[in-house]
Amino acid sequence: MRPAFGGIDFGTSNSTVGVIENGRPRLVALESGSATLPSAIFFNFEDGGALFGRNAIGNYTDGVEGRLMRALKSVLGSSLVHEKTRIKARSIAFTDIIGMFIAHLKTQLDNHNDQAVENVVLGRPVRFVDEDDTADAAAQSELEKAARKQGFKHIDFQFEPIAAALDYEHTVSREELALIVDMGGGTSDFSIVRVSPERATANDRKDDILANRGIHIGGTDFDRLLSIAHVMPQLGYLTQTKDGKRNLPAGYFIDLATWQRINLLYTPKAMLDLRQIRYEAAQPDLVDRLIEVVEHRFGHALAGRVEKAKIELTDAEQANIDVDLPGATFTASLTKQGLEQTIRTEIGRVTDTVAETLRQAGIRPEDITAVFLTGGSTAIPLARRSILALVPQAKVVQGDAFGSVGLGLALDAQRKFG
Repeated sequence: MRPAFGGIDFGTSNSTVGVIENGRPRLVALESGSATLPSAIFFNFEDGGALFGRNAIGNYTDGVEGRLMRALKSVLGSSLVHEKTRIKARSIAFTDIIGMFIAHLKTQLDNHNDQAVENVVLGRPVRFVDEDDTADAAAQSELEKAARKQGFKHIDFQFEPIAAALDYEHTVSREELALIVDMGGGTSDFSIVRVSPERATANDRKDDILANRGIHIGGTDFDRLLSIAHVMPQLGYLTQTKDGKRNLPAGYFIDLATWQRINLLYTPKAMLDLRQIRYEAAQPDLVDRLIEVVEHRFGHALAGRVEKAKIELTDAEQANIDVDLPGATFTASLTKQGLEQTIRTEIGRVTDTVAETLRQAGIRPEDITAVFLTGGSTAIPLARRSILALVPQAKVVQGDAFGSVGLGLALDAQRKFG
């Protein structure tokens, strides 16, 4: 029996697993027939079990007592990676929680292949950490160690935009110079790659990759900025102390707006601090709302509503974020214009990175024949317009927003392990 292999796209917001069947890449059904699995774990305090993906989010939103964790990939390369978090009576390392999610993906891959799979290509962003090569290498090392602990013996990595390029290459009929744009939940990555039916069969593709750059900006960053600008003021952010000498401390508001930091608020110390902040506040009624949100462990639900509003603004001109807790009832309204104003600076950093990718490749914008878009954040109108304006003559190809990377990783795994 030939050794089994696969590709895993462990994403900030969603994950996929790719395999080769009948010579073609396809994605494994991970949950209720869906090929995408939200990158979420829910620790159920009632039965001690752990749930993944939509089941995890569903249990949390249904009010089951427990702990939800999302945006796990964002921990890699951050100060949280070597810390532990409390899960009821246990303290569990963040790296072990990432390992649990990887183990769940491996189980789906093993079951699909009817054998234990030891060979895998893992996707990785061009940069886990911007402008810090040591921290970037450490982040990949932590992901590799987590995968190895789950039973993978032969592990290779591929940049996510290169994987997307391999997926796109399956559709071309002639040679093209493609700009691959992969904007996901945690990072935005770009590659310039020569693709063609003939090049697709080559084992060594290094000369076909003209440039590769990335920046640690993605959908969860846009969620955070939207929440800070439009929701946190409803909870007391930027209001003053009652002596009028300073604003309330910003840290807890920022934590509540940041997917991977929300759980840091669910501690006795954090609650004591919030009650002290309320005592000092000029508008204690707003801080009461903040305390209510934290006491009801509503942080992830609130972040989810911000994310939902952001997605609605892809087509709509306005979206509302409604909160209806016993001690916190309010509505934050968002407009498409407000969204664009809030994220404009970050989008500017993204487009600067695209321009630098073109310079690194040593080509003119008009040399690009196709722009291949993947990743959920490419649906944001401002992001899409700003990037495409750099290469206006290129044809635009919309890939599978959540599946192209996983499909390309399967193709890369076939080349390396097949």
